[in-house]
Amino acid sequence: MDAPTGTPDDEPGLPGLKAPTLQPAPYRVLARKYRPTHFGDLIGQEAMVRTLGNAFAAQRIPQAWMLTGVRGVGKTTTARILARGLNYARAGVPDTGPTVDMPELGVHCQAIMESRHMDVLEMDAASHTGIDDVRAIIDGIRYGPVSARYKVYIVDEVHMLSEKAFNAFLKTLEEPPPHAKFVFATTEIRKVPVTILSRCQRFDLRRVEAPVLRTHLARICEAEKVGVEDEALAAIVRAAEGSVRDSLSLLDQAIAHGAGTVSAQGVRDMLGLADRARIVDLFEAVMRGAVPAAFAELRAQYDSGADPAVVMSDLAAFTHLVTRLKIVPDAAADPTLSETERLRGAEFAGKLSMRALSRAWQILLKAIPEVQSAPRPLAAAEMALVRLAYAADLPTPDEALRRLREEAASGGEGEPRQALPPTPPAPVALAAPRPVLERIVPPPAQAVNAPPVAAPMAARRPAPTPAPAAEAGPRLARFEDVVALADARRDILMKAALERDVHLVRFEEGRIELRLAAGGRPSLANDLSTSLTAWTGRRWVVSLSQEDGAPTLAENSRMASETRRENAAADPFVREALTRFPGAEIVDVRETATDARATAEEEILGDVDAARVEETESDDL
Repeated sequence: MDAPTGTPDDEPGLPGLKAPTLQPAPYRVLARKYRPTHFGDLIGQEAMVRTLGNAFAAQRIPQAWMLTGVRGVGKTTTARILARGLNYARAGVPDTGPTVDMPELGVHCQAIMESRHMDVLEMDAASHTGIDDVRAIIDGIRYGPVSARYKVYIVDEVHMLSEKAFNAFLKTLEEPPPHAKFVFATTEIRKVPVTILSRCQRFDLRRVEAPVLRTHLARICEAEKVGVEDEALAAIVRAAEGSVRDSLSLLDQAIAHGAGTVSAQGVRDMLGLADRARIVDLFEAVMRGAVPAAFAELRAQYDSGADPAVVMSDLAAFTHLVTRLKIVPDAAADPTLSETERLRGAEFAGKLSMRALSRAWQILLKAIPEVQSAPRPLAAAEMALVRLAYAADLPTPDEALRRLREEAASGGEGEPRQALPPTPPAPVALAAPRPVLERIVPPPAQAVNAPPVAAPMAARRPAPTPAPAAEAGPRLARFEDVVALADARRDILMKAALERDVHLVRFEEGRIELRLAAGGRPSLANDLSTSLTAWTGRRWVVSLSQEDGAPTLAENSRMASETRRENAAADPFVREALTRFPGAEIVDVRETATDARATAEEEILGDVDAARVEETESDDL
């Protein structure tokens, strides 16, 4: 037998081997190191803990829970704590059943929190979406737990399951064996079928409020013996947006960035944020119209590492803050605000109008995606500042029209110009009052104080007595009445076809001749005849003609709209408004009720005056 090859140093225990060295414990990120282990550790979810505690005490335990909320609020951690509470038991202590009071680790607690307990099964639905994965759960649910009180199934991101997988869950979820409980977690509650939701007790985990989250981070920094500035904590809390996991991840990154010390400047450099005080300075320069100063401040922030899109977002956030302080002054008590934001924000709230703040918000809201997608973000941000600066003192449309009217009334130098008509009560953009295309003459009953007027001979003849109607139903005197009847009967397809596809040739009661427009459906005549007979209770004959007929109602509407626009554009007042605002255009022309009533009154008075003149001339003769 051949001798073994190799050197003596290869054998264990020989002098050639180095003694094993102890490896340091692997570092655990803060989000895992300070993960809650019992209900008392959950922050910001007091309502859910109270509900579960009362349910456990009264032995009103459902078969399934649905935990929903944004990322990082503790859905999966809560599911594990819930599984621990369902199976909590201490060695040598009588079994008291499920509880939310867990003063010490029980028999199953450590294994459950480490996701290695054989009776608590966790499944990630994002990677197990099919029906076969659900069948594995259904097949194993009939067997009782091995050592724990309940067999708990935790399904994370349950909204990722397929439709067949959801359907397979339904029967088991509604009538599970008494030893099985389900805990579902999801960030997309709308994607979960209502048939699943109706079988679960739902808990919406809230975003953690800023003061609570800030206190939590300060306590962790104290436990880690890390020095942290208050402004740095406020910046982290703002960036986390109520997510505990996000805040701990940012704090972990900030500690590494600052080599054990968390400073406000370090957090701003890490996140690409601008100094809050400099954001306030930029806001002030823009709102007072100092574009060069605003450009210089934006360039300085950009050179120091600030992202232009983040600067625009911070400007929008400060605009929102000033608006809140203007409406609710108590909002200044927010602990995440710096002293500069609190004092200067209140100062701006007292000086700026709500109109200016609303306009600034709209401009910034549109500018943020533009800057994010622009090939040159800094240039896009500068152009947004230009729009904001020039719009800060821009008058609203009603104020602009009022100023133009005052200038027109005064006339400036030279002869006074004719006063302009009154502004409509609610102008839309630069919409001028709608010209009256048809004379509006109310019935004679409205002219109460008018003297008697000599009527034409035709009007003095007695009207023929109308024959009594043989059938009940609405009387249709013109084609527009037919369209209105279709609208009243909620026949939208018929109404649209009559407006778009019908060239009217002749119309009389009970008979319609029409020509179909190109693309009109061939059965429209028969359909209209059937509908009118049913709606009016009288027989209608609808026939097709080869004559051209009148334009369609849709064409008439377009021509009328164009005429209104042309008449409005020819108005000297509108021309002056368009000249004063380059780039403005007439959006719509509308007629207000006030204008129509005034026109009608003028016509009535004109008729009365004419009647008086005629009566005077008769007396003279």
